[in-house]
Amino acid sequence: MKNNRKVKVLLIGAAFAGDLHMTGYDRCRDIAEVVAICDKDQSKIEALANAYGLEDYAAYTDYKEAVKEVDCDVVDICLPNFLHHEVAVAALQAGHHVIIEKPLATKLEYGEHILEEAKKAGKRVYYAEDWIFAPALMRAKELIDEGSIGDVMYIRARECHSGSHSPFAQTIEYCGGGSFIHLGTHPLAYVLALKENRWTELVAMTSGGGESNMIHKTMEGEDWAACILKFEDGTAALVEANYVTVGGMEDIIDFYGTEGRIQVDLTMSSPVKCFSIPGVSYSVEKAEITTGWSRPAVDEKYNLGYVSEIRHFMECILEDKDAMVGLRGIDGLEALRVMNLAYESAREGKKIVNDRL
Repeated sequence: MKNNRKVKVLLIGAAFAGDLHMTGYDRCRDIAEVVAICDKDQSKIEALANAYGLEDYAAYTDYKEAVKEVDCDVVDICLPNFLHHEVAVAALQAGHHVIIEKPLATKLEYGEHILEEAKKAGKRVYYAEDWIFAPALMRAKELIDEGSIGDVMYIRARECHSGSHSPFAQTIEYCGGGSFIHLGTHPLAYVLALKENRWTELVAMTSGGGESNMIHKTMEGEDWAACILKFEDGTAALVEANYVTVGGMEDIIDFYGTEGRIQVDLTMSSPVKCFSIPGVSYSVEKAEITTGWSRPAVDEKYNLGYVSEIRHFMECILEDKDAMVGLRGIDGLEALRVMNLAYESAREGKKIVNDRL
């Protein structure tokens, strides 16, 4: 580390994703300082700052002003998908590293442009895929590496719930697609990281969007999607995402080995069981009701990986190095490229072969 220096952070976006990242900054105040927050809604800035006890910070409602005026090391972009590209480019051109929430961008060419600008500026893009630092998945990786289940032959990973709270997830222009790009980005980026992006072929299907959807007929993008990938080492993975799952967020990852298997439940595995007639204030993300029996989450943001992810980024910036595999800009770009190819496969009903290996 460099002489106890702290990374200066400009956080852009003070809503849902901004709160997730602020949890991480709050727990690594020894090496990070949020010096400014930008959101078009001043009340959201104040609410977020108050929630985490921030006092000495600057507030902006225009990101263009913020990236030019704020003395910071990194700009953390916690905005709707369609804004990732333009804000990242502005931040890079202003001479800052950037952290970008999933997905990297709504279009592949936008993602490519972000990385081009980073190269020109001599700055880094950090891709915020929290699953990689989820403690349960890290432990599963340790078990796999020690040979506990033999050779892993197949992985099944999914993120599902009943529908996004964001109005920007309803249209392809603002989201980039439907459930696959909005939810499937997590399991997809995770399995790609495990296999260092060395996939060989894929085939995918989706519900199609609009009237073809299973439930969400007014949503432009698909409300169900699945993609099967094969990798260079012979393993296979099934990645699923949907908006047809009620009862709260379902993040489940299964590893099938030659001598055993591992199942990881990131969201419904709380050790707390509660029966409540009036309902608890919060049980798990996307739960429609909290009455009766529920499994209230314990430190949900930590268990999903956000806290350790943010610390990793801060350490990387202090040490002037890139992030680990899965959390680099090139990994976010590869995940976006595979998403686009999966959509192509689903549209045209064909297998896609990776021509870049």
